[in-house]
Amino acid sequence: MPKNYYITTPIYYVNDSPHIGHAYTSIACDVMARFMRMSGFKVRFLTGTDEHGQKVEIAAEQRNIDPQNFTDEVSKRFRGLTNLLNLSNDDFIRTTEERHKNGAVALWNILLEKGHIYLGKYAGWYAVRDEAFYLEKDLIDGKAPTGAPVEWVEEPSYFFALSKFQDRLLEFYEANPDFIQPNSRRNEVINFVKSGLFDLSVSRTSFKWGIKIPQNPEHVMYVWLDALTNYISALGYPDKTALYESFWPADVHMVGKDILRFHAIYWPAFLMAADLPCPKRIVAHGWLTIDGEKMSKSIGNVVDPRDLVDEFGLDQTRYFLMREIPFGLDGNFSKLAMQNRVNSELANNIGNLAQRTLAFINKNGDAKVPSVDVAALYNESLLAGLLEKVEGYQQFMKMQKFSHALELVIEIANNANGFIEVQAPWALRKTDLNRMAQVLYMLIESLRYIAILLLPFMPEAMDKLLDQLSVNKNERTFEYLNQAFALKPEVNLPAPQGIFPRIEINH
Repeated sequence: MPKNYYITTPIYYVNDSPHIGHAYTSIACDVMARFMRMSGFKVRFLTGTDEHGQKVEIAAEQRNIDPQNFTDEVSKRFRGLTNLLNLSNDDFIRTTEERHKNGAVALWNILLEKGHIYLGKYAGWYAVRDEAFYLEKDLIDGKAPTGAPVEWVEEPSYFFALSKFQDRLLEFYEANPDFIQPNSRRNEVINFVKSGLFDLSVSRTSFKWGIKIPQNPEHVMYVWLDALTNYISALGYPDKTALYESFWPADVHMVGKDILRFHAIYWPAFLMAADLPCPKRIVAHGWLTIDGEKMSKSIGNVVDPRDLVDEFGLDQTRYFLMREIPFGLDGNFSKLAMQNRVNSELANNIGNLAQRTLAFINKNGDAKVPSVDVAALYNESLLAGLLEKVEGYQQFMKMQKFSHALELVIEIANNANGFIEVQAPWALRKTDLNRMAQVLYMLIESLRYIAILLLPFMPEAMDKLLDQLSVNKNERTFEYLNQAFALKPEVNLPAPQGIFPRIEINH
């Protein structure tokens, strides 16, 4: 029976349209979901939209429309992103759906019954943009650490007794050293918790757009308690559905570093308080700057994923975002870097290797997989090193080190390109047809490995390449990356077609 694997994006806040940052997180989750499916796991991949809170209420008022109509409209854009980016998500949750409201209210009621929520009065600094409360000591030049403006808020509020969970959280982090990744972020969270946790305001009365507190309908649920519950409400919580039993606790919540605190402190504390299992891992990625500057509407440098896909191609966009920046670190996006990476690694390296090899076989090898002794060729260096590369790739992928995994695949392509230059099959055609066949076979077998390893990143392009290699559609997972499932001699190969055109952009 396959093992289960549950991965989630953060649910995206609907006060604006999707941008490259949303695409970055979503593609990373999709790559991981596809990788785990190809590794034999039964995967549940969740994304969705976070639709309550003051920011949404204000944005709807500015448009002079009802908040529900506003969220319906913006949520559609995020759902459209899943199609645009070819995401393989199994579900899309909206926090305005009844199934989610039921789950959030159920969690609230349990926390209240167990004595972890109490009614009091909140007085403190609040950033509408972040939907977050800040202490005086958190402020930098009178603003939130994120740069968001803050306002002094005083209102009745329910509180979650977060301070009671300080020691339990620290014990949990120690017992689960991989819970927060990368390690630099783990250290930040631990230091924050050690500095002292205060009880958390979990309701608001100053606006209406939220899930009403059943015991006191003047209050709406604080957006983070509401939003975080999506990870279990999407599985049917509070009912112990087959989905819930199969997939909770989540294997990975993937988030931006700006919302790590909510996921790595508040969320496990809520779950501990409700006697529910905590997720296995929170992976925080860095921020993207655009041409060296922070992405901002006021600067006008917000990158729309649709524009990238139109200009560079879908799989090229997916590849670049996972390749350019070591996952977990901050990184810079520029179209020039994207053009260079796509041309050098995809068009000139992998694409050129495939085109020249397959075209040569089509013209000089009867358009068939060369007839060779496969076992003997697996002892030659080009093929003998492949299994070690596959193992390294899998280890990197399991730790979400996507750029490292891709580096290994590029090494396979580099080795093959070096091999074709040294062996020169065009010269062997005149002197040694047997060796020519061996060389061509090793090249297309290398391409089979490259294509399968790149499938999670570029599913459409790599399926096309595997079609050109006549690889059975049922043999495109990692278990087939070995000699036993090597390309079969004498199998017909279709006429090759280019996969990665060179990109020229106007700067």
